[in-house]
Amino acid sequence: MDKSEPFEIFLVVTPGLEQPLAEEARALGFDAPVVSPGGVTMQGHWTDIWRANLWLRGATRVLVRIGAFRAFHLAQLDKRARKFPWADTLRADVPLRVEVTCRKSKIYHAKAAAQRIERALSEVLGATIDPKADLVVKVRIEDDLCAISLDTSGESLHKRGHKPAVGKAPMRETMAAMFLCQCGFDGHETVYDPMCGSGTFVLEAAEIATGLAAGRSRGFAFQHLASFDAEAWDRMRNTASTRTPDARFFGSDRNDGAIANSIRNSEAAGVGAITRFHRAAISDIAPPEGPPGLVIVNPPYGARIGNKKVLFGLYGAFGQVLKDRFQGWRVGVITSDGGLARATALPFLPPGPPVAHGGLKVKLYQTAPLP
Repeated sequence: MDKSEPFEIFLVVTPGLEQPLAEEARALGFDAPVVSPGGVTMQGHWTDIWRANLWLRGATRVLVRIGAFRAFHLAQLDKRARKFPWADTLRADVPLRVEVTCRKSKIYHAKAAAQRIERALSEVLGATIDPKADLVVKVRIEDDLCAISLDTSGESLHKRGHKPAVGKAPMRETMAAMFLCQCGFDGHETVYDPMCGSGTFVLEAAEIATGLAAGRSRGFAFQHLASFDAEAWDRMRNTASTRTPDARFFGSDRNDGAIANSIRNSEAAGVGAITRFHRAAISDIAPPEGPPGLVIVNPPYGARIGNKKVLFGLYGAFGQVLKDRFQGWRVGVITSDGGLARATALPFLPPGPPVAHGGLKVKLYQTAPLP
């Protein structure tokens, strides 16, 4: 299967997290990942595409370019779309939808271009076009080059498939994994989130430490392609090994519902044995037993709460508790407001790049081990 020419693979990521995703891909053995705006580009075969969907914790989607041709007007686009070898990749019995973008090209009407591609798929391949289909053909016409890609993921990869309970304003799993990566977490130290919400940071840390594949509980769009080999895929999934971590993962929250959700999610994810959650206000938090590790937290920013005076007090109290009780621990705080970060009076290193989150731009503020 993998003796053919490799494809260009594009790993979509939340803008601002391209570098940690490239590092993750490199650590998993993918070939020469290169940072691009909005993602990471690399080369690979179908098995690499499957593995990227299954294992990468930071990617939002995995796109594969299946071909390209020049088209300077709609009639030419229609003719060349009809000659394109769709059947090499797509199945006639699987519904499709087409998304087209046009930029700096003589073909500038995306809707008209989409109609030509859809007609070719319908009349040449025999496929059904459905605007609600899970399998997406993405066409980008730029500088008169029509590049054709497939979204091999389906639903966004932050939907791991094993998180039944979600709280308000959650941190996406893909983002949480990349922030943990930026904090230097490698699975071998304790992680504690004292504002854990539905437990996303704690669960991602526990899964990383245990060696569990991010996509183990879900299906993917590539399973409906002509290139899919069910037996090879089963072998890949079944060889996913697990480790016994030498650390434990903790979360607390002042809200009883958040704790109940976190416990439920940890059991569904299969990491209930190495995670602990308890109710606690920020003023009552204390370091878990054992060596220092990482405190990572996504506190409210004000855009969700409204009263920033209260938030400055919260951040100040949080920083004081950490300085008083968490000597030797590293701290990571995600916030959209540098003033709130400074209110902790923690010795932050220069913040990370801005990252899009919930209509805002947030940054990771982290410390070295606290004195």
